[in-house]
Amino acid sequence: MRFRSQSAMEYLMTYGWAVLIIGVVLAALVSLGAFNSATWGPRASPGSCKVFRSTAITSLEGVCTSVIPQSVAQFNGQTSYVSIGTTGLPLGNNPRSAFAWIYWTGSLASSYPTIMEWGDQQIHARASGLRMNQPTGYLNFVGAGDDFLTTFIPTPNAWNFVGYTYSGGTSVTVYYDGQSQTGAVTQLNTVLGSTVPAAIGIPANQLGWYFPGSIADVQVYNTSLDANQVQALYMEGIGGVPVNLQYLVGWWPLNGDFNDYSGNGNTGTPASMAFTSSWTSGYTNP
Repeated sequence: MRFRSQSAMEYLMTYGWAVLIIGVVLAALVSLGAFNSATWGPRASPGSCKVFRSTAITSLEGVCTSVIPQSVAQFNGQTSYVSIGTTGLPLGNNPRSAFAWIYWTGSLASSYPTIMEWGDQQIHARASGLRMNQPTGYLNFVGAGDDFLTTFIPTPNAWNFVGYTYSGGTSVTVYYDGQSQTGAVTQLNTVLGSTVPAAIGIPANQLGWYFPGSIADVQVYNTSLDANQVQALYMEGIGGVPVNLQYLVGWWPLNGDFNDYSGNGNTGTPASMAFTSSWTSGYTNP
C-alpha cells in the first residue's frame, strides 16, 4: 500500500508540472484570442461589399456575407475623428437610426466621448447622436436639449454593438449588444451646422469630446428600424451589411478607408486617424 502511494506521488510530481504548464499555455492562448473564430475567419478587403443604386434597383454588390473586416479605425481620444458628408441625413424630427461597433479603451478623459453625431452642436437642441457619459461611461443619447441616459456601460477593451432608433416623436430607443432601453426626449429639431456638421468620433461642431478606441461598421438610416431588424444587424456581427437598403443614407465600414459605401457619397475626411488589423481581441461573434 505504501509502495502504491509513493508511486502515485511520484507520478503526480513527474506529470503534474507538465499539466500545469499546458493549462497556463492554454489560458494564454485563450486570452490572446487564438481560439476566437473571428481570428481565423475570412476577411473583407476595403470596399469588397457596397450598395449599388440606379433608378430601377438598389442592391448589394461584392463579397457581402460571412466575412469580417481586414482592419478597423483607431481613435486616439485626443485629436482623432472623421468628418462625414451629410447627404440624406435625417433632419428636423424625421425618423432615424444609427448603429456601430465600438471598442472603448476605458478612458473617460473627455466629458462625453462621442461615437457619432450630426447637427448644429453650437446650439445643443439642434444636434442628435450617441455618446458616453462621464464619470459613469453610460451610453447617452443626445437630442433636443435633453438627453436620454441609459444604464448600459460598454465593456472596456471589448467590442460592443451600440446604436439608437427614433421614430419622430418624444422617445428614443438605445441598443446595446442585443438589449434595448427606451426613454423620453423632447421632439428632435436637428439642423446642420457649418463647421463639422456630421462626424464620427467627436460631437458635431465641438472638437473636444473625442472617442478613445476603435469604431467599425457605422450605419445610418432615415427610418426607425424595428426591433427585429436591429437584432438581425447585431447578429451579423462586426462585418454586418445594411438590413434596409431603401432607407440607408450612410455606411462607413471604416475598414482601411473612410468611404461611404451606401451609394450616397458621404465619404469621410479623417483627422489623426489610423487603422489596425490586430483588432480581434475582445471580439466574439454574436
